[in-house]
Amino acid sequence: MEIDQIKTFLAVATFGGFHRAAEGLRISQPAVSARIKALEDSLGTSLFARSRSGLTLSEAGRILRPYAEELLRTASLASQAVHELKPASAGPLQIAAAHSISVYFLPDFLKRFQRAYPKVVISIRAGHSKEVLEMVLNQEAEIGLARSLNHPEVETQSLRDDPLLLVGHPKHGPTRSRRARLEEVASWPLVFYERGSSDWTLTHGLFRRAGLVPNVALEVDTIETAKRMVDRGLGMAFLPQLAVGQELRSGKLATIKLLDAEPLGRSIDVIHPRHRPLRKEAQAFLQVIKEAVKESSRIKQRVRRSVRGS
Repeated sequence: MEIDQIKTFLAVATFGGFHRAAEGLRISQPAVSARIKALEDSLGTSLFARSRSGLTLSEAGRILRPYAEELLRTASLASQAVHELKPASAGPLQIAAAHSISVYFLPDFLKRFQRAYPKVVISIRAGHSKEVLEMVLNQEAEIGLARSLNHPEVETQSLRDDPLLLVGHPKHGPTRSRRARLEEVASWPLVFYERGSSDWTLTHGLFRRAGLVPNVALEVDTIETAKRMVDRGLGMAFLPQLAVGQELRSGKLATIKLLDAEPLGRSIDVIHPRHRPLRKEAQAFLQVIKEAVKESSRIKQRVRRSVRGS
């Protein structure tokens, strides 16, 4: 039983197929098949079963999975322990972040981190969530902040929810009732942004699954531009809660609740390589951002309890 075989087993289990696992691991499909066969031969049993719904774990595969995850976690900790014996390497801490996360989420946490670690230089690269994942996998970034990402080569921890909300100007357009059916929304002028991003894909998918074609009045390049267009009464838009919280609290924008569609739920995730040791600076950054998110969550809970009790 080899580490590469375990990694490949978990990739196939995560992606639900050999082809997608090969793409995720960036190796050939025959290599994936060979590793799985070698692992099954060493264990003397099949780990996957084919059904009408696709490739699924066999009973043996389901039993193996938690042990495989723990084995890789232990291997990573062992590598980390040895890595920490080496002198700290020079160079800035490389962080990759989705565009909206770098604008609306990172600044407050960076301020907190730099107060605690003033000598650490940070370099931030922005991109779509898939680009953030690629930067982490390609060793162009040590830590990534992205939307709802899972990949067998990275550790993922969700920091907070950040759903997409349908928002409009409170005095312009058909938003007075603050409630609408998706078919109605499809006929309204809509503002879409960041073609190819996870937000763009989620929003288009919402209409596509309902068999509807949205009335796209404008396509713009950033969330901030889309927000300004909505503020000017040029259309409605599905925007991240993180990006519009201040405008919603001040009444500059208003949310419209969809009566016949599930909310576009997603999360802000922090990712880092599963099998590549992190420098102490990167470990410190992870610790600071996780503690800050927990503290923010506790404050919000206290405020909610206070409001309910008043």
